[in-house]
Amino acid sequence: MFNMHTSGRSDFERAEEIKALANAAFQAHKFSQAIELYTQAIELNSQNAVYLANRAFAHTKLEEYGSAIADATKAIEIDLKYSKGYYRRGAAYLAMGKVKEALKDFQQVKRICPNDPDATKKLKECEKAVQKLRFEEAISVDDFDKHLVSDSIDFHSIEVELQYNGARIEGEIITLEFIKKMMEDFKNQKSLHKRYAFQIVLQARDLLRALPSLVDITVLNGKKFTVCGDIHGQYYDLLNIFELNGLPSEENPYLFNGDFVDRGSFSVEVILVLFAFKCMCPSGLYLSRGNHESKSMNKIYGFEGEVKSKYNDTMAQVFAEVFCCLPLAHVINDKIFVVHGGLFSVDGVKLADIRAIDRYREPPEEGLMCEILWSDPQPRQGRGPSKRGVGLSFGEDVTKRFLQENNLELVVRSHEVKDEGYEIEHDGKLITVFSAPNYCDQMGNKGAFIRFKAPELKPEIISFSSVPHPDIKPMAYASNFLRMFS
Repeated sequence: MFNMHTSGRSDFERAEEIKALANAAFQAHKFSQAIELYTQAIELNSQNAVYLANRAFAHTKLEEYGSAIADATKAIEIDLKYSKGYYRRGAAYLAMGKVKEALKDFQQVKRICPNDPDATKKLKECEKAVQKLRFEEAISVDDFDKHLVSDSIDFHSIEVELQYNGARIEGEIITLEFIKKMMEDFKNQKSLHKRYAFQIVLQARDLLRALPSLVDITVLNGKKFTVCGDIHGQYYDLLNIFELNGLPSEENPYLFNGDFVDRGSFSVEVILVLFAFKCMCPSGLYLSRGNHESKSMNKIYGFEGEVKSKYNDTMAQVFAEVFCCLPLAHVINDKIFVVHGGLFSVDGVKLADIRAIDRYREPPEEGLMCEILWSDPQPRQGRGPSKRGVGLSFGEDVTKRFLQENNLELVVRSHEVKDEGYEIEHDGKLITVFSAPNYCDQMGNKGAFIRFKAPELKPEIISFSSVPHPDIKPMAYASNFLRMFS
């Protein structure tokens, strides 16, 4: 903590010194620390728009777009001509996929700085995105009217060229031998033939579609069960998890808790390996939907671009449909509730309510399904607005009430980067686990997974560091837009 009581200097001077420390923390990628310092500077001088815009930028780096928008809006209220305020807010709107709101802010930046080439370039990109969105809205049909692309594909009819020398599935059955060969090929940056890629994705779809929205998992006494958090396209770190903890099997089951794709540039490899294990051994690998298993996120954060680049448009549509089949939550031995994001804006939600959710759609902007995918815990009691701008923040009392009402003992969730790969909160009743170390090649965090052994199911948490990967940067396939800002 910076010492506030240095004698003889005005609040304004001290605020400037703290801002300098905050800027240094930001440069060192210590974004949480930077936010704390900017907050101290703002407390000393609340009328400085620069401090607010800087804090907004730090929030953006932590994907806290709701907080970034709030800070940028305050900066604009202090100084209506402050272009950086509009710029930061526009960037946060873009990151949330709200291109129409972003466009207004970039138009404002251009008005204030008519000769700034950067502002011109970003405004052009923004206009293109809004045009594209309007076009898509115009041609889209209601979900229940359209036939599914995945229903019209017969992978058997796709020819495999003679010169293809990668992994092959013989017949209908996906074997461990095939998966190991495919994993090795991926490690060497070779691709899987589209015939087999379609086979994996369509077989996974059939398995996932048959599951309820909330899946019960039974772990027999003496057996163990592993829960992993976000992987975000970090294929080489996924291989490392299997190295450290063994491959998924009946004897060594896993639950991957959403956000398999986006950001990292090996998302196709990650999802094909996870889906293949699901097909090979349905009770050896469970999958939960995350907020990034959705069309709007995949458009912005790279998965859609990556699938189109490595396969084609049709494959991208099929993935979008299969993501809608992923279950939303799991309960282990009637004790542990596992969900990607978190809990709810109302009390009294029962497991039966979650089981009853119609999940076969893109995530809505509100309601139980949205909250499951987007919410975050907060240190304060009660509920508060989401720092992400979607979902909500919930306190220890909310967690304890939910557990009590449903006769459960623990909430496990993912969705947030943690320095050690995990964090235990809410009096030990809630654990966050995040399995993408050195997230986006810049956060310097560890990854973690949790092992539970029946019957006690005491969490044993294993942290691990990142491993090297080929020189393809995260977000390599992201929308032009976002790359401009990262």
